[in-house]
Amino acid sequence: MKKCLLLGNGGREAVLAEQISKGYALYSIMPYINPSIEEYVEKSNGKYIVGDPFDKELVKKFVKDENIEACVVSQDNLLQEGLIDLAKELGLETFGPTSKGSKIEWSKTYALEIVKKLAPEMVIKNEAITSQEALERAISQYQDDSFVVKPEGLTGGKGVKVGGIHFKGKEEGYEYAKSCLEEAGRVIVQDKVEGREFTVMALTDGEHIVVTPTTFDYPYRFEEDKGPGTGGMGCLSFENGRLPFLEQEDIDKCANLIQKTIKELNKDSLEFSGVIYGGFFKCKDGIKFIEFNARFGDPEAINVLNALETPFTEIFEHIQNKTLSASNCKFKKNYTFTVYVVSPNYAIKSSKEPCTFTLNKEAILEKGAKIYFASTKHLEGNQYSSVGNSRLFAVHTEGESLEKAKEKAYKAMENNIDEILSYRRDIGEIYEH
Repeated sequence: MKKCLLLGNGGREAVLAEQISKGYALYSIMPYINPSIEEYVEKSNGKYIVGDPFDKELVKKFVKDENIEACVVSQDNLLQEGLIDLAKELGLETFGPTSKGSKIEWSKTYALEIVKKLAPEMVIKNEAITSQEALERAISQYQDDSFVVKPEGLTGGKGVKVGGIHFKGKEEGYEYAKSCLEEAGRVIVQDKVEGREFTVMALTDGEHIVVTPTTFDYPYRFEEDKGPGTGGMGCLSFENGRLPFLEQEDIDKCANLIQKTIKELNKDSLEFSGVIYGGFFKCKDGIKFIEFNARFGDPEAINVLNALETPFTEIFEHIQNKTLSASNCKFKKNYTFTVYVVSPNYAIKSSKEPCTFTLNKEAILEKGAKIYFASTKHLEGNQYSSVGNSRLFAVHTEGESLEKAKEKAYKAMENNIDEILSYRRDIGEIYEH
């Protein structure tokens, strides 16, 4: 059985661990023991160690000592730091782009330059700013706070701020943009547009792409899409792979941009394979580009990977052989539904004190739901503790209808999750912005 190293420790990696363990022996380097990843390592007769996955010497030693043959990375900062580059140097089969390939995520100006070249009609009016004078000039062009501020680098889905939602008034928006400029030397100010946000992800072997079911994410902390932006409080997909407000031609347009982008990234050498994530708006005047991610979204990965009909390890092999196609990468016809559970202070204020909570995992599983742990470690019995300030775990269900999947998830959670924890109870509502 092939030995595969998975780097990363969130909910996205938990579902990847499940998928990898179905066909390979799973290996992991974790900064703390993620209960889900630990479970799938043990089920597949693999091995994990507690350590820093950014420590390239540690990774190199682990790979050599355990004779590991493959590597999957789908965490933004690990990709930026070149862990796939290292895996390639060690002769491993890989899933994920090189640091150069993942630049489409860690440099928003680079991604915008590519889209301006390939599909200028999809670009929202924006300005890449490198000086305070240019920032003052850009902000002065707006009558009110109808603009968006985008930091240049990685922000874990929490750095982009929208006027009228995350900041109130021009002055507050200016101050945030100024702080981003001072931190990174560059910031993007973009027009605020009205429309419906959606995600198109595609698996790729570097030449061919296969579009996954489109997903609808819930990035705001509270019900009715209020409060600060987060890494994602929930996600859903539909049985036909398409959201109700989208036509097939909308998805085709996004897929066409993704295909051209892959070609652009790989024109000199293979820098990008694995999965590319495109964020888009459907507006009255067409589809508009928001951003690229060079990895699976989280929680979107939980929905998409659970929708797979073809085993992930088979898809991995097709990616290595550059034989990926819609005929050998198939998805089930069902609804998928994911809710993230978080600590009460999540995305509101940081806390150095861990949040200790109870969770009746077995009761949730008995009701037909799945649990994917993220920033959580197991203490004993039904006792768990948060790690850092990120999301704790995701509850996932599938169903013949959205209502059935939703009902199954919320019923499974009822009385089985500590009252001190928080989650959105309106996942399933399709909001328009």
